[in-house]
Amino acid sequence: MLVNMIAKFFRNEEQSEDLSTPINAEAQFVLTYKDLVVGTLTRGHGKWAFEYSEAFKRQNKISVLTDFPHKDKKYEESYLWPFFAHRIPGLGQPQVKEIIKEEHIDSKNEIDLLRRFGQKTITNPFELASS
Repeated sequence: MLVNMIAKFFRNEEQSEDLSTPINAEAQFVLTYKDLVVGTLTRGHGKWAFEYSEAFKRQNKISVLTDFPHKDKKYEESYLWPFFAHRIPGLGQPQVKEIIKEEHIDSKNEIDLLRRFGQKTITNPFELASS
């Protein structure tokens, strides 16, 4: 119950529906900044995980992400962190509804939505690619 409340708090404010991901769904995304691989976001065993790349750990020009303050830690949670969740647009937007319908995307599946809409965002310069 508390986890669901926390997850709802961190959701994109425009999201009116609860998003979820099937418990045994798996996915992997690579987060980059220009030519630097920042880290990897994975979904497996019912949890999301984020871990910085070795290349990112060795550099000191780009700061760590607010949600992930320690370079050497592997982060795991049952919900998708705000940094990534905000990449999913509000599902009530007409353009988004049309894309979901035309491309037969599961509008409640965070992995599917992140794959389709999460690559770029106007809120930060990082890119997220499904691998």
